[in-house]
This record gives sequence, structure tokens and C-alpha cells, in this order.
Amino acid sequence: MDLNNFYNNLSQPVDSSQSGRLTLVMRQVFLKMTLGLIVSALVALFAASSGTVMNLMYSHTAAIWILFLIEIGLVFAISGAINKLSSPVASLLFYLFAVVNGLTLTPIFYIYTGSSIFKTFFITAGVFGAMSIYGYFTTKDLTRFGTFVVMALFGLIIVSVVNLFLHSSALEYGISIAGVLIFIGLTAWDTQRIKQMALYAPDESLGKVATIGALNLYLDFINLFIYLLRLIGNRN
Repeated sequence: MDLNNFYNNLSQPVDSSQSGRLTLVMRQVFLKMTLGLIVSALVALFAASSGTVMNLMYSHTAAIWILFLIEIGLVFAISGAINKLSSPVASLLFYLFAVVNGLTLTPIFYIYTGSSIFKTFFITAGVFGAMSIYGYFTTKDLTRFGTFVVMALFGLIIVSVVNLFLHSSALEYGISIAGVLIFIGLTAWDTQRIKQMALYAPDESLGKVATIGALNLYLDFINLFIYLLRLIGNRN
């Protein structure tokens, strides 16, 4: 699944066989991503309604860090070893990641009102859908744009770590705005990358393309949702 030559084919017409392959893979990508979001939502709702789980998370702060490290490990395992994993194992790791992420999302139900969570979710879905459609249909090569956005993401991470010590509300607000803009851009770029992988990857790799594509878009959606929630969410 080498991407080096994919972007040279952006302006080339898609024949009927490629169109069928593209439709099949993209359908799998969005189906897996949607199922992952559903799994995370159900896990978060269950954990939020369980006093035992919440007491464990709040009384043992190390639990949050452990979950976070497991998330990072799963992302690297799926992304870094995708060529070595079988398609079923890659899918299993993706849904395991969705479960763990659902647990880490649980505190939002105590921080924000239920109505603002659902409102923000639907706003996120609309924005995400619009940018994903743009990334899918545009004939512009978003490679340079994607590189810029990824660099901005690293900058955002650094500033966020710094603000853990500064506790600046103004900087937090700026971080949230930047996060929204960055993940809007990443959604379009990732969609275009997934489209090109679906068109030009070997047939035996298409299941893995669907999984890695679902993971990337899942992460874009969740992060966009979190940053929007910080901006417009009503706190309890």
C-alpha cells in the first residue's frame, strides 16, 4: 500500500472496474467507522451509568493514563503493523480500540449536559460529512495541504501539553478553535488518501485498507467532536 505514486493519479479517469472497487471499499470504510462510533457510544453510556466504573476511574487516576496508553498502543499496532496483520485481526484491534476509547470518553457525560453532547454530535456529523464529501470528490491534490495540517497537529499537541501547566483559559479556547480547524482539514485529506488507497492497493489488501481508513476517519470524527464540545458544549 505505497502511497508515493497514488497522488499522481488524481486527475486520471476512473474506469468501471475501479469504480466498483472504490464503492465497495469506501462503503466498508464508513460502515466500520460508524460501527466503531456506535461501540464507543454504547461503552461510554454504560460506563457513565455504572457507579463502579466511575468510582474506579475517579479514585484511581492512573486508570485514565493506562487507558490512554492502551489507545496509543493500539493505534500504533494497527497503523504500523497493518501489512503484517490479517484483515480479521486488524478489524478486531480496531473495535477493541473503539471500546477503550469509549471508556476514556465517559467523563464527558459528567462534564457536559446531555443535550449539548447530542447537539455537538450532530453538528460534528454534518461538518465531518461535508469535508469527507469534499475530500472524496475534489480533483485537487491535497498532499501539501495535508502535510501542513499534520505539522499543525504536532504544534497543537505541544501547545496543549504546555497548557497543562499554564492552565490558561484563553489559550485553551485558542487550542479548541485550532483543533476544530485542523481536524476539519484532516478529514478531507484522509478521505482523499483512503480513496487513492482503495483505487490502487492490491486486491488482497483491500480489507486492510478499509480498516486503516476507518481508523483514520474515526479519529478525525472523535477529535473534531471533542474540540467542538469544548467550544460550544454547556457544562453541568
